[in-house]
Amino acid sequence: MEVWKDRNDKKKDNKNIAMHNFTEQDIYFMHQALKCAQEAQKKDEVPIGAVIVKDNKIIAKGYNKNITLKDSTAHAEIVAIRKACKKLNNYRLTDCSVYITIEPCSMCMGALILARIKKLYFGAKDIKAGACGSALDIPKLKLNHKINVYSGLLEQDCAKIIKEFFKNKRKRGIEV
Repeated sequence: MEVWKDRNDKKKDNKNIAMHNFTEQDIYFMHQALKCAQEAQKKDEVPIGAVIVKDNKIIAKGYNKNITLKDSTAHAEIVAIRKACKKLNNYRLTDCSVYITIEPCSMCMGALILARIKKLYFGAKDIKAGACGSALDIPKLKLNHKINVYSGLLEQDCAKIIKEFFKNKRKRGIEV
């Protein structure tokens, strides 16, 4: 289990943090999600990563495994949710936060809501399939559970890895 340790309690003068009110801790956890995305990329999977955090500890990590597992539901978020539920021995992930490199799709948003995730942080928007305001806006629906959504955390880094992945695929003539 990875634990967040604040090196000093002083607020940093980081423009990105001040602009978006993201903490050093949020940035740390998104960097961990980016590492997961890099693992997916090494396996020629779409590079999306997710980490689930409870009490400032990473309890689960996931990255896309659709091709590897031959499973269309094996998105980074679903993989991380399954691991977190197993770790906590509970299908509810109350008081947990999730950090995802890309805006979740409708399937993943449904799973996050059913798992009772408290906070969702994502990096880059997914204009074609994002369900947090891009293609759909599931968090605005009247549902039995609400997730607080925060977007734009390390947005450029998160967008870069996926854009480069698809650019390289197209260069090699692989259908995307």
